[in-house]
Amino acid sequence: QGDVEVLNPPFNFRDRGKVCLVGGGPGAAAYLTLRGAQLLAQAEVLVYDALIDTQLLELAPPHCEQLPVGKRGGRPSVTQAEINQLLVSHCQAGKQVVRLKGGDPFIFGRCAEEIQALQAADCAFEVVPGISSALAAPLLAGIPLTDPAFSHCFAVCSAHDPLALDWEVLARLETLTILMGTRHLAEIVRQLKRYGRSAQTPVSIIHRAGQPRQQVWTGTLATICDRTAGISLSPAVIVVGEVVRLREFLQPPDWQLPYPVPHLNLKETTAAMTEGTVITQPTRDRALAGKTVIVTRSASQSTTFRDLLEEAGAQVVELPALEIVPPSSWQPLDDAIAQLSQVTWLILTSANGVDGFFQRLAELGKDARDLAGVKLAVVGKKTAASLKQHGLQPDFIPPNFVADSLVESFPESLPGNTILFPRVESGGREVLVKELSAGGATMWEVPAYQSRCPDAIAPEALEVLQQGTVDILTFASSKTVKHVCQLLQQADPQRPLSDWVEGICLASIGPQTSQTCQKLLGHVDVEATEYTLEGLTNALIAWANSSR
Repeated sequence: QGDVEVLNPPFNFRDRGKVCLVGGGPGAAAYLTLRGAQLLAQAEVLVYDALIDTQLLELAPPHCEQLPVGKRGGRPSVTQAEINQLLVSHCQAGKQVVRLKGGDPFIFGRCAEEIQALQAADCAFEVVPGISSALAAPLLAGIPLTDPAFSHCFAVCSAHDPLALDWEVLARLETLTILMGTRHLAEIVRQLKRYGRSAQTPVSIIHRAGQPRQQVWTGTLATICDRTAGISLSPAVIVVGEVVRLREFLQPPDWQLPYPVPHLNLKETTAAMTEGTVITQPTRDRALAGKTVIVTRSASQSTTFRDLLEEAGAQVVELPALEIVPPSSWQPLDDAIAQLSQVTWLILTSANGVDGFFQRLAELGKDARDLAGVKLAVVGKKTAASLKQHGLQPDFIPPNFVADSLVESFPESLPGNTILFPRVESGGREVLVKELSAGGATMWEVPAYQSRCPDAIAPEALEVLQQGTVDILTFASSKTVKHVCQLLQQADPQRPLSDWVEGICLASIGPQTSQTCQKLLGHVDVEATEYTLEGLTNALIAWANSSR
């Protein structure tokens, strides 16, 4: 009835952080659960393990802080105690945290330790199941874990420490699914034979299950070690038992391998399922099925090209040969933006140039309205698409999608025009600048970004190159050719560049890139007739079809 003093007001749970431990499934983003995708789309912090499909990371929003904490055998890694503290500290800071794990979080996922740390710190958490590779890998290889005739039960075990397992019991079971065991394959074979398993027992090893680069080896306890000698098998699932024989009849064809899911719209996907909409597979010619293709674009720009190649059936390995960073100084571009009223044409030859220019325009308190009276010329469809994201349409696109064509077909007389050209800081379009200046234009050439060579070659790309399993090496610019050469020389200074690419199809996006390939690597096998990523993909499909 009187005044009440509230000493402890109700806690607003919306202001509280939360950690969601999400199972990422066996590999491809196509096998992520809807709940997992929903949480990824809302994440403010993403703490993820090794072997996570990079397409899953793309489902997180652009502002999400991404923290890799994966553990790989024999390599330096973040400790479990450090991972626990990361989760707690970000949760206590009020963040929505996704802890992304491969497979299912409760199957060899070390979730208990993380949950205990969260409980001790009074942190809210949720656990989201995922499809374990222990179940998915055999299925995707055409091996049923149970069968009325061959297998009434199966066991899942980790062979990370094979001596800790009771092999006498395991050897009596009809079917075994073994995770984390490829480094100890010989010991696994020895223990099973020691406790009475026949040397003729079928064995299958499924490498990178659920991904375009999935590989399967089959044999017996007597032969499997010899059949996989010298091959890097990890990550892989080992299946032991008579059910392996059924693969001969149940193996899925190539077209059933998972397609990439670069962007997952939950609302559209759910609506489609509710309304009974038939979602069809891509219809692109799968001429690249079975081909391993290396993509050398920057890590942030490889998604579109990778998707095109995977739709055509390729197994794609990324070798980022460019890192896009700000220029050493913004001052030249700032000065040019301050005098936009004097500019008649703005030329943009790359999406990076568009991003750098408009980023700086915004940071100086300006926007597209300040380009009133300035005509826009762009080179290439992707550059035009990047410009469109800022609400602008180009006034001129040269017909051949190359900068040289811009000079040849420029729609106005050059004398009297002041042209602003935001470009890469070094190694860019010198011919374009020279010819426009020679034609009478006043050129304001300013750096909008830098593209530099990474410090080291991507480990997966180095592995497939060393193993000689690469079929196609693609280049979308001369600079990527130069940087790949530099990275290969750093990896093995004694090995000639020509030896690295012997027997590999070198594919170029256009004439200038082809010239650099010819000069540094000695040959070019495919050149796009339309100088775009779509054009390069089509050229590779035509090459693969003609090579059959």
